[in-house]
Amino acid sequence: MAFDLDTDACYRATASRDRRFDGVFYIAVRTTGIYCRPSCPARTPALANVTFHRTAAAAQSAGYRACKRCQPDATPGSPEWDVAADLAGRAMRLIADGVVDRDGVDGLARRVGYSPRHLTRLLTAELGAGPLALARARRAQTARTLVETTDLGFADIAFAAGFASVRQFNDTVREVYATTPTELRHRRRGPAPRTDGTLCLRLAVRTPFAGRSLHRFLASHAVPALELSSDQLDGSSQADRWFARTLDLPRGPGVVRLELKDLPQDGETGFVRATFRLADLRDTAVAVERARRMIDADCDPSAIAVAFADDPVLGPLAAARPGLRLPGTPDGFELAVRTMVGQQVSVAGARTVLGRIVAEHGIGFQAGTAGLDRLFPTADRLAALDPESLPMPRARARGIIGLAGAVADGELVLDRGADRDETRRLMLALPGIGPWTADYVALRALGHPDVFLPGDLAIRRALAAGPGTPDPARWRPWRSYALMHLWSSLEPRRTAARPLNDPS
Repeated sequence: MAFDLDTDACYRATASRDRRFDGVFYIAVRTTGIYCRPSCPARTPALANVTFHRTAAAAQSAGYRACKRCQPDATPGSPEWDVAADLAGRAMRLIADGVVDRDGVDGLARRVGYSPRHLTRLLTAELGAGPLALARARRAQTARTLVETTDLGFADIAFAAGFASVRQFNDTVREVYATTPTELRHRRRGPAPRTDGTLCLRLAVRTPFAGRSLHRFLASHAVPALELSSDQLDGSSQADRWFARTLDLPRGPGVVRLELKDLPQDGETGFVRATFRLADLRDTAVAVERARRMIDADCDPSAIAVAFADDPVLGPLAAARPGLRLPGTPDGFELAVRTMVGQQVSVAGARTVLGRIVAEHGIGFQAGTAGLDRLFPTADRLAALDPESLPMPRARARGIIGLAGAVADGELVLDRGADRDETRRLMLALPGIGPWTADYVALRALGHPDVFLPGDLAIRRALAAGPGTPDPARWRPWRSYALMHLWSSLEPRRTAARPLNDPS
């Protein structure tokens, strides 16, 4: 079987309609010319009539069209892209962030350190499709979502999805979905809400999804003018939990609001409602991808639960908080600065300092949302500052300015397409950055699922309170999620005055 997929295992998963594999692979049926998600409710075809593909783009490149019944492109992404630190994983994360649409295959190749021809050859061998086909599949999925969930005109949708022309948009929709944009719009259930300058979309996630825990984490770290949560507004209902923040996107600023609630359906695809307000609709796909990072949308909670189930320390914690996510970030540089500001100070103290930095050096804009009107300062802006101007100890200020200089010069890249080991090495070479800071940035900014912080004071406290002698090596490759469960176990006792300190 090509692309490292086990034919028999894939067929068994398809025959049992196992939702855990939706987005991990796709089944294509020769006799019908369509491809489906493994859990498609249609009759299971004979093994002799099917092939399996790692990506929707591979199935499309092989000449198959998407199933209208199960909508295979509307699944969460494969968790393998976050687990893997290889070329395919890095490239998939960059393609999802729109690098091919903005910079072409040449730009993607530069980011991963290969020639365009060699990159195309490697991705085709690994994923069954080259970078152009992978990016095209992403554009088609964005377009279908916008057609079915908004009242935008088709010309606006074409450019919002990243197509170069309306004709290209029409041709791609017909080829991928065997229908026209008009027919797609007629298929939706009920009228779409009026956008009034906003896009109201649903982000697919695997369930269970611990939205309330994610909301608590993000809300407790919210920086004024940059972020806002329902907890900060008088009269907000506990059932109406949302978190909003500004986004610094390639073509202009934006705002996203996420409705975060628990989704308990085990193994099924759930949806997190997201509302976007964008300065330029061409940033739609990028904004959606960065919002997905924030909620760890591609996580596989069932696999993590199985890995922790028999562990004496994590088993009870995972059972108490099923579907716990890694709180992500839309901007790796911002997260790195926030982490450095928070060293050896309380969460409340860090929020105050960061609020001053954002107010004095952030970029103001009219977001159309009360309480959100600043973007985080760019690396160029912070790199040009005098350390004396930052409200913190001079050594820490120099460290932040040194980090900003490395990012501004392109020596350090802090996004999910970066090589994790190389990024850690480069960060540790900068003054003011120790192992705790570098690893915490890897966890939240690079999406690394297997980070452990043995020197973290809160983790030591949580482990000391648990039964027996824990063995973190048993928690691979999900040690980042082990950290989240251990931190969450201290929530009833932790206050804003008790930080997660960097002991370095």
